[in-house]
Amino acid sequence: MSQTLLLPRWLLSMKPGEDTLENHGLLIEGERIAAVGPRDDLIAKYPQAMRVELPEQILIPGLINAHAHSAMTLLRGVADDVPLMDWLQNHIWPLEKKWVSEEWTYLGSKLAAAEGLRSGTTYINDMYFFPTAMARAAVDSGVRAAVSMNVIDFPTGYASGPDDYIAKGVAAYEQYKGETLLDWTSAPHAPYTVSDETFIKLRDLAEKLDIQMHCHIHETAGEVEDGIKAHGVRPITRLDKLGLFSERMIAVHMVHLNEAEIELMAKKGVHLVHNPNSNLKLASGVMPLKALEAAGVNTILGTDGAASNNRLDMFGEIRSAALLAKGITGDPTVASARTALEMATIRAAKAMGRADDLGSLEVGKLADVVAVSLDSIECQPVYNPAAQLVYVAGREHVSNVWVGGRQVLKERQPTTIDVPSLLAEACDVVGRMKAG
Repeated sequence: MSQTLLLPRWLLSMKPGEDTLENHGLLIEGERIAAVGPRDDLIAKYPQAMRVELPEQILIPGLINAHAHSAMTLLRGVADDVPLMDWLQNHIWPLEKKWVSEEWTYLGSKLAAAEGLRSGTTYINDMYFFPTAMARAAVDSGVRAAVSMNVIDFPTGYASGPDDYIAKGVAAYEQYKGETLLDWTSAPHAPYTVSDETFIKLRDLAEKLDIQMHCHIHETAGEVEDGIKAHGVRPITRLDKLGLFSERMIAVHMVHLNEAEIELMAKKGVHLVHNPNSNLKLASGVMPLKALEAAGVNTILGTDGAASNNRLDMFGEIRSAALLAKGITGDPTVASARTALEMATIRAAKAMGRADDLGSLEVGKLADVVAVSLDSIECQPVYNPAAQLVYVAGREHVSNVWVGGRQVLKERQPTTIDVPSLLAEACDVVGRMKAG
């Protein structure tokens, strides 16, 4: 079995209780981490291993983007500076109805995979239509993805209604079952697009297949107000009565929460995805991170889609999460650098049901590893490498990435994707969209 010995200046395993290690290395054997230890010891013990010297670089676990709409890279910048429902109803949904297809979704998802790799993202919790296209794009790109069986209650170019969405999602799941790069989610879009009956079907589907759920909830104040008008209760109360909340649920946005709802999330073990930059851009609000942390809720991070962010940049989300929590509470101790990094790694792995083999650099776990270079003038000097990752470094400092022991980014260039051909194809598609 092939062995690769990574030899950085620093190693931040994200293992609970372990600080940054200096002059340590990491041995990859096959698809897993076989050893972590002092540099000289590993060199002596594994002389046959291929060595990769990474001077002035830090190794971290692959970042997990806990909420994305990958295919929407092809809609990046089509509608900026408008409120959420205007953005959806008057811009995004009409374009999707006209253009979204299997191949469109594959192309957009592959663009997102390439952008993600150059940002240190090795796992994408995706939500979109045409799950076979999402699955193909992830596998072809060599990244991990949780592919959604996405459902809304109205017809699109993908499906005619809830039962059709579910049937097509299950067929895709069966087609790709066993693919090691893929997980699956049961994904009702949101309380304002999904009926009680459909929510129950998707709850039961998640339990039957033993998979996670993935849903937008309480993104805007208007959503909450409209939910009360339509159902007589706040959306969270409605979904709780339907039995939606458990450790399976990955609840996205969760901006507008009262104290009782925060307590409920903690009690039920729900995982909450903070999307700081998308929520800022759409003026949706800011997740109450300090209160959620105090309650013991598992909070994690995602980019949302490129049409609303407009970057798939997990380093940007990590930094924004740390700074926003401090700024809105007046408490500089909230969302420490370590906490922000946990939200994109070990906590996110727990949310995806993958804590046993992802989220930290530990022996026996899958070798999803990111190298970040701290040797540039804007990253020097280095006093605290972990804090440097959050407050100084950016995605442009990601140098190399491995997924399951396979190098998928080498000196900032994807090894699995023909980038010039991909960009040419995207330009062609976008040109046709602009022409109408």
